Amino acid sequence: MDNKIKNSLLFFLSITLLFASCKKKLEEYNPSGLTASTVYTKAAGFETLVNAAYSYTRFWYGKEEGYSISEQGTDIWTNGTGDVYPQLSTYNNLQGSNTSALTLEWNNFYAAINLCNTGIKAISAVSDYTSQQKATREGELRFLRAFYYWHIVETWGSVHFTTEPTEGVITIANRTPVDTFYNQIFTDLQFAVSNLPATAPTDYGRVWQPVAKAFLARMYLTRGKNAEAIAMSNDVIKNYGFSLLPKYSDLWNMGNLKNKEVVWAIDYSTNLAYNDLATATYPSGHPRGSNNGHLLYLMVYDQVNTTILIRDINNGRPFNRYMPSLSLLNMFDETIDSRYAGSFQTVWYANKAGTVGGNTFAVGDTAAYTAKTTLSPAFIASRKYTIYDVPKMYNGSGVPIQRKFYPSLKKFKDSTRTSANEAQSARDVFVIRLAEMYMIAAEAEMKTGKLDSAAYYINIIRTRAALPGHVPDMQITPAQVTLDFILDERAREFAGEQMRWFDLKRTGKLQDRVTLLNPDGAGFIKPFHLVRPIPQSQIDAVSNKDEFKQNDGYL
Repeated sequence: MDNKIKNSLLFFLSITLLFASCKKKLEEYNPSGLTASTVYTKAAGFETLVNAAYSYTRFWYGKEEGYSISEQGTDIWTNGTGDVYPQLSTYNNLQGSNTSALTLEWNNFYAAINLCNTGIKAISAVSDYTSQQKATREGELRFLRAFYYWHIVETWGSVHFTTEPTEGVITIANRTPVDTFYNQIFTDLQFAVSNLPATAPTDYGRVWQPVAKAFLARMYLTRGKNAEAIAMSNDVIKNYGFSLLPKYSDLWNMGNLKNKEVVWAIDYSTNLAYNDLATATYPSGHPRGSNNGHLLYLMVYDQVNTTILIRDINNGRPFNRYMPSLSLLNMFDETIDSRYAGSFQTVWYANKAGTVGGNTFAVGDTAAYTAKTTLSPAFIASRKYTIYDVPKMYNGSGVPIQRKFYPSLKKFKDSTRTSANEAQSARDVFVIRLAEMYMIAAEAEMKTGKLDSAAYYINIIRTRAALPGHVPDMQITPAQVTLDFILDERAREFAGEQMRWFDLKRTGKLQDRVTLLNPDGAGFIKPFHLVRPIPQSQIDAVSNKDEFKQNDGYL
């Protein structure tokens, strides 16, 4: 679907800019004859709107701003030296005026909402759609509206809400209760479930029925509708041909991205010309092209010793933004669980021959090693390569003592890039995969007191994760199922996949687990951090400042 999104977005925005910036001239002379009322009454024009509505997912998924808001400020990550949004990572002086990531997402999610509202209102007038085509496209737009509104309401709380398209400059914003958002989310998703096709579309990345059901299962869990969450997640598990991949590490293979575990992905094109859209293409002035997740979690391995280890394609371009918390590393038992090795790079090999400290290194020799344990001085002294064990990464309280060298999340690495400094990646972003459905069912069963059923679902995930010969070691009993165990298991399974902050908020564990497990944020997080600050630019722009104020706790 990438090329269609690109071309449709270019067309859609050219029409938008024509209407917005040339209004006076249009009243006098419009050589194209195009107007909003005519473009959206024909299928060809309406398709551009639908495809453009999808494009705004790329402002969050696979992008640094989205990673910072959804993964940072949790129990499992802290900031590396390259973190450009430390306020989100630590809650230290987090305000609406000092975090551009929030501004970018706010502006573009509301642009996406307005686009969805426009399409939903206009679709009945499309003259050359069949009734089925109208139902399908409206189902897509309603799904996307629910999807974007979920990000908005969970991130900012009871903020502006509308289902009507807006035209021109609007300076009045409303404060709408969270329940109203969720009522609309459920209404839209139920419409999507009833009207989206039950067979996969030929355009990869478009939503279809199980995508809407899977997201609906997540929404049911979020709102405490446990029986509904169990039923809906099981529907997705059983009825659409999805299956867990045999090996966890297979999920991240660049040659295997479109696999049977993926329920929905943001599809990034292998043709980078389609990913790296020109800055002028987007109204916000930001390019929203390729996936940049591959840059963010990597330690600066190219600063360990440049005599024998330099930046290359395979090891990635290290932006050093995010560092795992010691608590995340400790959640893995790497002797039985394949997900540690499947998620983290701990060894870097020499890619230059050379001599360091009297030791000779050939290409392929171990150059650096990061350990999640404390190694003995004798072991360290017996090795010629550089070692960073726990005492060289964290102090006794878990605070990093340096933020440059650590086990690096490798899930999103892309060895298909054409050069060592290439910042673009064609990697798809998995928004929903089948493993989440098992974990949703497990959490919902646990909340209804059915610990045996919860353990059943968790053990399916842990069986896949087990190292050869260790399936029995990975099985848990019903007595082991607690909310904290489920959160630990979700960390092992989904670390870095843009869900963690929402997981902690949903379970009421955000402040507790940050305080206990993330010493960088422990001294700053407060109850009001359950929502993020509204961008100051939005506060400044509204004319009804007495009604639409900053979220409590923020300046």
